[in-house]
Amino acid sequence: MSATGDELAGIVDLFGALTRAELADALTELAFKQGSEVDDAAVTDAIETAISEYVLVEYEPEASGNDDNDASDAAAESLLTIGPAAFPMLPPNAEDLPHILDYEKRAVDRDRLAEQVRTRLKAEADEAVAADDADRAAALLDVSYDLEAWADIETEGVRASLSAALPQD
Repeated sequence: MSATGDELAGIVDLFGALTRAELADALTELAFKQGSEVDDAAVTDAIETAISEYVLVEYEPEASGNDDNDASDAAAESLLTIGPAAFPMLPPNAEDLPHILDYEKRAVDRDRLAEQVRTRLKAEADEAVAADDADRAAALLDVSYDLEAWADIETEGVRASLSAALPQD
């Protein structure tokens, strides 16, 4: 089974946010429903590609600070949620996943998520500029516009450094 980044975003959207393992399980279940095979390496690659393209983004929930509660440790695990470059769409048969998988519907703190994504974008922009990687700088420049439309966050400084790194015609 293969799924596009936007299809992965559609699956994640059904639940609000998922761990990587939960998303992989959802893809396995979906493949079963579609009568196809699952290639674990392809699933991992699809998830990583969606993250690198900002279709999915990682969200770090606040730690509860309660060391005695194993559930709080699980709740603090990194989650995947829909990113600024996503156009979520459901693959065939995915609408049944919430009924099949007993995953809780999760909400993320949008302000916290936006700041985490902005921090990541800035770090990746700095790397692209330092490496003189015009292709990555151009892709991240597009993401900077997507991020401002997706969240109440400013990326003008990041955009300026990326623009300066691009070849001038």
